Amino acid sequence: MSNLTATNQQVLDFQAQLEAQDTSFPMLSVLNNDGQIVDEEALKRADLSDEDFVNIIKRMLLSRQLDIRSTKLAKQGRFGFFAPTAGQEASQMASSYAFNDDDWLMPGYRDIPEIVVKGWPIWKAILWSRGHALGNEFTTEEGKPVNAWMPQIIIGAQYVEAAGIALGLKKRNKDAVAYAYTGDGGTSQGDFYEGMNFAGAYKANAVFFAQNNGYAISTPRSLQTAATHLAAKGWAAGLPSIVVDGNDPIAVYLAAKEARAWATSGKGPVFIETLTDRLEPHSTAGDDPLRYRTQADIDAWWQKEPLIRMRKFMTEKGIWSEEQESSYIDEVNALIDEQIKIADKVDKQKISNFIKHTLEVPGQAMTEQISKFESEGK
Repeated sequence: MSNLTATNQQVLDFQAQLEAQDTSFPMLSVLNNDGQIVDEEALKRADLSDEDFVNIIKRMLLSRQLDIRSTKLAKQGRFGFFAPTAGQEASQMASSYAFNDDDWLMPGYRDIPEIVVKGWPIWKAILWSRGHALGNEFTTEEGKPVNAWMPQIIIGAQYVEAAGIALGLKKRNKDAVAYAYTGDGGTSQGDFYEGMNFAGAYKANAVFFAQNNGYAISTPRSLQTAATHLAAKGWAAGLPSIVVDGNDPIAVYLAAKEARAWATSGKGPVFIETLTDRLEPHSTAGDDPLRYRTQADIDAWWQKEPLIRMRKFMTEKGIWSEEQESSYIDEVNALIDEQIKIADKVDKQKISNFIKHTLEVPGQAMTEQISKFESEGK
């Protein structure tokens, strides 16, 4: 057999290709688990002030309290569907800090906190979980539009929605992006690929996040795909794709900030994989994580969760304290108490309401049904 040229030998070296995938995606890291800066230049590039750090940790604490309180309400039967967020505070809240009110958020069902910090009242989030129509009104308390769409239940579909909005922003020459989140399970869905491919082909103003939290419900990431890094999937669509320490708020913010600047400059979308962990069940709908992972694994991740390192960093910096945190948590819980009362006072939906909301213009049969149920007070 004749010897292959060096180029052909390289092309046909399948093992080398697998090994190259493993080394092609180094992880962006700025703040380590001990709260120490590991890259001073990256910290400078993030350009975060002390006020920014305080705002970010407050966002993270708001998310944690929403998680705690929502879980309790769900156990009491006072909440609808809820997907816990503990462990993903940096991935969600630090990344969203890089975007502004003009940017459009396309969330998944685990991304309620990102909508709330855009101005969506918590009481509407509670109603959304209960399936109430008012939970799909994305406005502030003052009636100002919130640039977000409903949390997507169809896994990965928010990527397609983001691609369309991102192209619209580009065609209108807007200094804005559409940004979307999904989990590691979402990267195995067709909509995930289609959304990135469309946005990439048209160089649309989009930033895509895959929060690699370890499990797609009960399926570990290692079993759902042979890809060493989920970020590699972005390359297939021609997107710059990176891996970030998802428990590092500074690194996540820096990645999101740089990606937004790239996308708004007309260069096209960016794909960001954040490595984090889902510390609690997939949802409050009966999931038991101990059926597919160990308590020791969960406990180990609790020692690496993002609030710990951010708290250490800011305390050492002299801009945060236990007293400040306790006071802010009390403030958040008082707000949540107030928002629960508002949600509980909203009139419950009737059968006639559901029919009215099915179509913009009800047909004859539906109009008759609405009249019938309204006459019965239903």
